[in-house]
Amino acid sequence: MGVCFSNGIKAVSPFHTGLSSKNASRDVRYFSHSSSKASSGSIPQTPRSEGELLQSLNLKNFSFSDLKTATRNFRPDSVLGEGGFGSVFKGWIDQHSLTAAKPGTGMVIAVKRLNQEGFQGHKEWLAEINYLGQLYHPNLVKLIGYCLEDEHRLLVYEFMPRGSMENHLFRRGPHHQPLSWNLRIKIALGAARGLAFLHSAEAKVIYRDFKTSNILLDAKYNAKLSDFGLARDGPTGDKSHVSTRVMGTYGYAAPEYLATGHLTAKSDVYSFGVVLLELLCGKRAIDKNRPSGQHNLVEWAKSYLTNKRRLLHVIDSRLEGQYSLTQAQKVATLALICLAIEPKSRPNMDEVVRVLEQLQEPKDVPKSPKPPSKEHHLNGHGLSSDRRSAYPRPSASPHHP
Repeated sequence: MGVCFSNGIKAVSPFHTGLSSKNASRDVRYFSHSSSKASSGSIPQTPRSEGELLQSLNLKNFSFSDLKTATRNFRPDSVLGEGGFGSVFKGWIDQHSLTAAKPGTGMVIAVKRLNQEGFQGHKEWLAEINYLGQLYHPNLVKLIGYCLEDEHRLLVYEFMPRGSMENHLFRRGPHHQPLSWNLRIKIALGAARGLAFLHSAEAKVIYRDFKTSNILLDAKYNAKLSDFGLARDGPTGDKSHVSTRVMGTYGYAAPEYLATGHLTAKSDVYSFGVVLLELLCGKRAIDKNRPSGQHNLVEWAKSYLTNKRRLLHVIDSRLEGQYSLTQAQKVATLALICLAIEPKSRPNMDEVVRVLEQLQEPKDVPKSPKPPSKEHHLNGHGLSSDRRSAYPRPSASPHHP
């Protein structure tokens, strides 16, 4: 399958380029047109050049030398993760001057360094700046600055000490503590608030790549959305959708988007339903290591969500005793309506937020019934072999065949 791009960000001269064959099967990207957005204040005019875009944003322009020092010369033991964009390194800067600081002092940062392979990485670099440089919300990861120097392209983010939700939810091992029911609801609520903001009249952005690996967690397990390489401006005027090439991550994309390329905010709602189901079941959206008939989580689990007794067959057994059956039913029902085949039948994200707010950390949690012993679980299935990054980056996303 080929890789297709839009005409590029308005602020940038279009590139005619593609991914290397090494990455083409793993990473498929499509970039939006630029528009200025913020959570508050006046909205500036759309920059007409790359330089104007960078100058219009309240971001620190780091020198390569400073970031080299901050990350201890990009030492291998500073690597936080790797993805299609490149490696992400841990670094330290002074919280006031934002200059390089000694390891263990000042403010911890995550530095994403572009792989120097063609122009595609530069497009991803600009796409991240275009959105995260102009959107501000507690549930979006904060972009601190960038480096554009000679052939070097880097991005500097706030450090998210808990890594990605994916790592916490799917990692198995005797020394790994699974996410509790209350933490899962908290994370789902934070991510929902981030999506609700993106869909609001202020932002009007369709995220298009909502998945567990793009939900990062701070020290208190507050969720923040990262990786805006696939984000698109929502429809304007009397348009009902945005027409795009079909791109994203297999298992999370809405069926109508796969069929038509018509992208709406309800496409994100479907993806949220998939993630909510992953949280409920403790299983990946797609896993070919599971028994036949269970590879696709949505297709397998949907029929279990409408029946109290059958619901217990799919709930993560590690959650036993942490929830009431009523709570589990509410989450299952919410996931079901988000996964509705007809987009109009899905709720908007503001409605999703209200439901999750009602579920957050109830005072009295009755013991949950013991799940049936024959439930299938992921056995020893940890992180994927491509070492998915726990930090914001245009991730190596398997595309739909």
